[in-house]
Amino acid sequence: MSTQIAIKQLVKSYPAIAPAPGAPPTTTAVDRVSLTINPGELFFLLGPSGCGKTTLLRMIAGFIEPTSGNIEFIDGSRTRDVTFLPAEQRDTGMVFQSYALWPHMTVAQNVAFGLEVRGIPKAEREQRVRAALAQVRMEPYGERKPTQLSGGQQQRVALARAMVVRPQVLLLDEPLSNLDAKLRVELRTEIRRICKESGITTVYVTHDQKEALSIADRMAIMRAGVLEQVGSPRELYRRPANRFVAEFLGDINLVEGTVSRETPKGVVVDVGGWMVEGVSTQSSISPGSRCLVGIRPEAMSPTSASTNAFDAEITEQMYLGEIAVVGLRGPGGLRLHMSLLNPSDFVQAQSRVRIGVAPDDVIVLPIT
Repeated sequence: MSTQIAIKQLVKSYPAIAPAPGAPPTTTAVDRVSLTINPGELFFLLGPSGCGKTTLLRMIAGFIEPTSGNIEFIDGSRTRDVTFLPAEQRDTGMVFQSYALWPHMTVAQNVAFGLEVRGIPKAEREQRVRAALAQVRMEPYGERKPTQLSGGQQQRVALARAMVVRPQVLLLDEPLSNLDAKLRVELRTEIRRICKESGITTVYVTHDQKEALSIADRMAIMRAGVLEQVGSPRELYRRPANRFVAEFLGDINLVEGTVSRETPKGVVVDVGGWMVEGVSTQSSISPGSRCLVGIRPEAMSPTSASTNAFDAEITEQMYLGEIAVVGLRGPGGLRLHMSLLNPSDFVQAQSRVRIGVAPDDVIVLPIT
């Protein structure tokens, strides 16, 4: 049975270095985080550098002690409080950004190291090493040294070494950040396959939005030590809770407007004279209030519709092969850009175009 991770009001503070007069004496890296990670889930911690995601991961691993709060591993009816338990007693596997392979050992010896420390008999150890290498598709490379492998192959070995001990929880700290773009795409699919086949609860730290969107079951967006929003990739992309989440996940047009009226599914917002219907994310958004309207570039397209549409001047175009990015000037000088998949000459041949967007693709956010 897979393990559930329950994090309750977790805080990590450090003494401030030479604080200014009147400034707090401590710096808070993780600020009262409460989070439940489900058994067998591939869960991502996502956010900009310095947001606290790696600190949170290392507290789960046992490398850093929290200032306050609790971390529990729940396996069926058994609950373990691991808040201050040493890392070697938590039954976790860790994959680092830098691979951390022993250069003087072969691939097989690197993978077997954790089993040797645990006193696993030789015959079982060899069988488990072969199975782990087969799982990451590295079985033919068992006798090679790490220096004879590519970066992607080394990361597969690091993953096999973490998995071979059959941990309750697998922790991945930006494991693909040292690889080139094409290899990252290939390996993230492999990582999801391996994690889901094994059923191990996995916590994965990254700052790469596409990495998280493509393979996560759920994810948490962090900023300045605080959880901004938790949900599935689709939920967070299509229904961000605030401006920070909307801008952090992908590209988005954000413009200010005033709520005109409510509709059965949302609200109508006046944006420089363009009356656009959208879905509000907060109950506080009501007629007369100022708000932000968010529209993803790919949600807009040329149309002949009369509702949720506006006439725009094409100001610029950027051809990127599979898509074209088109700059638009709309009502009241409104500046937007849209993305056209498999672009044709249609837009290039015109200086003005009517643009439409479905109400379900319009996100209405609080202005703060």
